[in-house]
Amino acid sequence: MMASLNAPIYLDYAATTQVDPEVLAAMLPYFQQHFGNASSRNHVFGWVAAEAVAIAREQCAALIGASSEEVVFTSGATESLNLAIKGVAARYASKGRHIITCATEHRAVLDTCAHLQRQGAELTVLGVDAWGRLNLAELEAAIRPGTILIALMWGNNETGVLHPVEEISSLAQQHNILYCCDATQAVGKVMVSLRDNGPDLLAFSAHKFGGPNGCGALYVRRRQPRVQLEALLDGGGHERGLRSGTLNVPGIVGLGKAAELAASRWADDAPRIAVLRDSLEAHMVQHFGALVNSGTAPRLPHISNLRFPGRKAESLLASWSSVLAASTASACSSASLEPSHVLSAMGLSRVDADASLRLSLGRETTAEGVGGFARV
Repeated sequence: MMASLNAPIYLDYAATTQVDPEVLAAMLPYFQQHFGNASSRNHVFGWVAAEAVAIAREQCAALIGASSEEVVFTSGATESLNLAIKGVAARYASKGRHIITCATEHRAVLDTCAHLQRQGAELTVLGVDAWGRLNLAELEAAIRPGTILIALMWGNNETGVLHPVEEISSLAQQHNILYCCDATQAVGKVMVSLRDNGPDLLAFSAHKFGGPNGCGALYVRRRQPRVQLEALLDGGGHERGLRSGTLNVPGIVGLGKAAELAASRWADDAPRIAVLRDSLEAHMVQHFGALVNSGTAPRLPHISNLRFPGRKAESLLASWSSVLAASTASACSSASLEPSHVLSAMGLSRVDADASLRLSLGRETTAEGVGGFARV
């Protein structure tokens, strides 16, 4: 999108993306023409809906290197993470009650863990360094006999900083602990493959990579180990008993199509978007004295978190509102008056956190659009 007074460049793709035209076209028939309930097994309307869900399950599984039987459809990553974390806590309570997570996780993880802690679970919240990086030695030192779950994300939603997923997976396997990963910002953007070594549970949302709002999935490993969960919802036994409720067939079809498109695009999109991000950062550093909060830490290609010393990020965004749409933090916590918990965990002061904003790029971001904003 070209930057202009009438059409600001959208740099808030970490919050949400527009529905891809091919995704929308795939969804539309399932609102009217093929409106059946996927659980209606006695007529063609139900059969058509069920077949569409099965195809979408295959498409999602192919994107993350899983089998279709390991994909559970939900309303989005927040529900997926609640199902994974609470489901593990309930099912494996006889083994232990200790959960390990990190201070920079999304609120969907931190608040869920805090809920369990209030119910008697034991919680260790690991810190990070000044660039948002996790210390693996500290993670291993936190493991104890009653540890049942490690909940650590793939890439941070505010800074883009990557956790060492393979190393965490290996560590969890060595200690016979389950690993739950919030991959909301990674799926569809970078290679996420669970075929050989990876998390035991993995959450993602359609609207982060060209799909509709209100639909997501949870990967639940079925072999080595077979992960078992207690369901959060009762009433019908849908999704192999893990997520009761009438399936959102149009949303699931959209998620599946978005997954299919992402599987064919991410390898080309990721390096191109990273180049645009670096160019935008260089402009901000040169012309506004910005600092990259993640330093040189490995990160996702589409997210940049910048600090503008001596400035207020909210004031900057207000002054750029005609040419730029971006966020000061995660959309899920933007209503809070508190500073970003991610930046605070990285050691930034309240003043520095308030001087920071997140720019996030997407497939539709162009060099012309970024250049148009840079010339303002």
